[in-house]
Amino acid sequence: MKITELLSKQSVALGVKVDSKDAAIDYLVNLHYESGNISDKEEFKKGILKREADGSTAIGEGIAIPHSKNSAVKKPGLAAMTVPEGVDYDSLDGAPSNLFFMIAAPENGADVHLEVLSRLSMLLMDENFRAELLAAKTTEDFLAVCDKYEAEKFPEETAEEEKTPEEVKTGYRVLAVTACPTGIAHTYMAAEALEKAGEKLGYPLKAETNGSGGVKNRLTDEEIAACDGIIVAADKNVETARFDGKPVLFTKVADGIHKPEELIEKVVSGEVPVHHEAGAKKEEKASGSVGNRIYKHLMNGVSHMLPFVIGGGILTALAFLIDTICGYGSTGGSNFGSCTPLSAFFKYAGGLAMGLMVPVLAGFIAESIADRPGLAVGFLGGLLASSGNAALFAGENANYLFSNMEGLSGFQNFVAKFGFAGPSSGNTVSGFLGGIVAGFLAGYLVLLLRKLCSKFPQSLEGIKPTLIYPVVGMFLVAVLMIFIFNPLIGVVNTGLSNMLTSLANKNLLVVLGLILGGMMAIDMGGPINKAAYVYGSMMLATAAEMTSNGMAITDPGVQACYIAMAAVMVGGMVPPLGIALACIFFPKKFTKAERGSTVSNIVMGCGFITEGAIPFAAADPLRVIPCTFVGAAVAGAMAAAFKCTLMAPHGGVFVFATVGNPLLYIVSWLVGSVITAVMLGIIKKPVEE
Repeated sequence: MKITELLSKQSVALGVKVDSKDAAIDYLVNLHYESGNISDKEEFKKGILKREADGSTAIGEGIAIPHSKNSAVKKPGLAAMTVPEGVDYDSLDGAPSNLFFMIAAPENGADVHLEVLSRLSMLLMDENFRAELLAAKTTEDFLAVCDKYEAEKFPEETAEEEKTPEEVKTGYRVLAVTACPTGIAHTYMAAEALEKAGEKLGYPLKAETNGSGGVKNRLTDEEIAACDGIIVAADKNVETARFDGKPVLFTKVADGIHKPEELIEKVVSGEVPVHHEAGAKKEEKASGSVGNRIYKHLMNGVSHMLPFVIGGGILTALAFLIDTICGYGSTGGSNFGSCTPLSAFFKYAGGLAMGLMVPVLAGFIAESIADRPGLAVGFLGGLLASSGNAALFAGENANYLFSNMEGLSGFQNFVAKFGFAGPSSGNTVSGFLGGIVAGFLAGYLVLLLRKLCSKFPQSLEGIKPTLIYPVVGMFLVAVLMIFIFNPLIGVVNTGLSNMLTSLANKNLLVVLGLILGGMMAIDMGGPINKAAYVYGSMMLATAAEMTSNGMAITDPGVQACYIAMAAVMVGGMVPPLGIALACIFFPKKFTKAERGSTVSNIVMGCGFITEGAIPFAAADPLRVIPCTFVGAAVAGAMAAAFKCTLMAPHGGVFVFATVGNPLLYIVSWLVGSVITAVMLGIIKKPVEE
């Protein structure tokens, strides 16, 4: 807020004579009153005196800036006066004060007085400014001096004011929104790439990031209204109703990193279609192919699920670590992880968080498809997938159901022929895979209900999202999950568990580790990388189900799950560290800018943030990707061969304490990273600066 916006001719007095501090305050308070800034002189003066009691506002050099945030203030304002002869105002330097500014700020408003006080203090440090104010003959001269020095001190404000309407519009000709499923690296890298490309092309661009910490740099309504178009570079759904009527280019977050200039040129050239959306999400229409839409829905669920996986997984891993330290590693049996009060606490809290993983996954897949009405239906489907049918199909319940409902016994006999678990065993948990199915099932069921209810009279509009969609949707998803998908997917999970046990028994986990490690380093955070990571997370969920059903943590099948997760994480840690080592030992193969990222790549490698390798892979994919792939695959295979286990789904070196065979795990990581570095040193060509 500018000084001259708060001053007026009525609030400035020159050549005043006052004989005391109290008289000076009265004079300034009266200036405020006559200018219409305050409604009650006595009340406002009380606030000024209260502030003075805490310490004089005379700061020396003849300057005094009394101020009060007060209920008597009607609008923010300044009163100013010059006192040529000076007056004793209890100044810090003991000298008389001859230049006064009194600030009035509304009690319930923003801290205007602090902003103005800061600005005045900076300006009044200039001796010439003070001298010219004291020499002013008229209030117009006084205000002109304030304008002059304020413009010199804050030139960017003057430049902004002098812009034409067209220049204001082109302040942000292009806007962008970036989002990736994890919201850790891709989101911010795409935003930075787009902003830099906009600056290079001469089209200033603002990018909003939808990261793991929430929305940052949010686009305002004014910016959206004034821009030429918006780029939505996202692999999960973002808020797009606000862009209704504007040209919107929907694309992958990877395109924001690799093709920023191309995307900006499309928007500026007018090639992008206008987006129409009436409140509800219309991603089905606007976001590309069927496969791309399915991927976005799945990633929306995964991105919301990850905090539960990571938080719950690490708490559970800490429980196992505590029991290991306390000597229960080989004696805890099925109680391992809860043999001490402290470990039991961590396992209980972590288990609850992990238990929410599948419902959250299903709920937000459904929410991505059908907006908010799909959320509750998806949550129920996810709960049924993670909890199974055991309680419903146990004991007398099963006998009652199957003796009184024709067809169910026939269905039971049918599924039994294929080895599916039935009512007698209660083993009908469909888990992670069932959660994915439940999410898509719930979302499309709600879309179907929405279509069927579209002809209802307007008077029933209010009960559809609060009554019809949740009640009918939950009923349908419960029937389908309990009687069809849980039994069918249950056998897939059983087969997966048996396969892992078989791989462990036949020492074929090395092959699995090699594949998973390599997948993590192909597209560094893209679909292949995410597929491997989701598989590793699924293995943790499978291990949790096995142990909750009474299996010991040392069981080969359970260990195989943890080995798979270990291969995933070590594979993801290799590319950034391998590239950093290559920059150190083969500097001529990299540009100065690339070598400048060495430290950050080491940090990202330690933190299991594979995306640090993306700029290098984008710049030279045919040489960099094979090197990172081979190094990560070798690291994954070695970790599996050494039977390294990992019970935490994220964290890098910060969770190495929870790794089984940690020293060999570190060896696997370093060997894979060195292989990547050496291959880069051999394959890459020297660069010219």
